[in-house]
Amino acid sequence: MAYKISEKCISCGACAASCPVECIKQGDTKYEIEQSACIGCGTCASVCPVEAPVQCD
Repeated sequence: MAYKISEKCISCGACAASCPVECIKQGDTKYEIEQSACIGCGTCASVCPVEAPVQCD
């Protein structure tokens, strides 16, 4: 299941640096995950200091 970045994001970039498929980019106010490219590995969630990446419903 793909992930998305919640409003908890502090734009530290840890998620983007750790993404194995490079589908996380800086958005206007927070980082964003390209849903179609996300493989649902959860690496972003495991490195985020504020638990911003969450699984999509």
